[in-house]
Amino acid sequence: VEEPSLGLAPILVEAVFEALLKLNESGLTILLVEQNLRKSLQITDRAYVLEQGQITLSGLSTELMKSEYVTEAYLGIEHQTASGGSD
Repeated sequence: VEEPSLGLAPILVEAVFEALLKLNESGLTILLVEQNLRKSLQITDRAYVLEQGQITLSGLSTELMKSEYVTEAYLGIEHQTASGGSD
């Protein structure tokens, strides 16, 4: 499935991802190409991050969701240092 959320209203994006999750839970293997990394990592088992046509990261979706690089570069979440400032 390539870019299933492209151009859709947020409520429809939710419906599409719910349908993909149900299909996967029924035993269907799905190859998903999607720019919405947050939603993709929530419903997938494994993920590959492409940058300029090259795989730069891969692994379990749960691990990538915890990756500081992924959360800062793709999810817009800044990590804080022990002193409270950003890295």
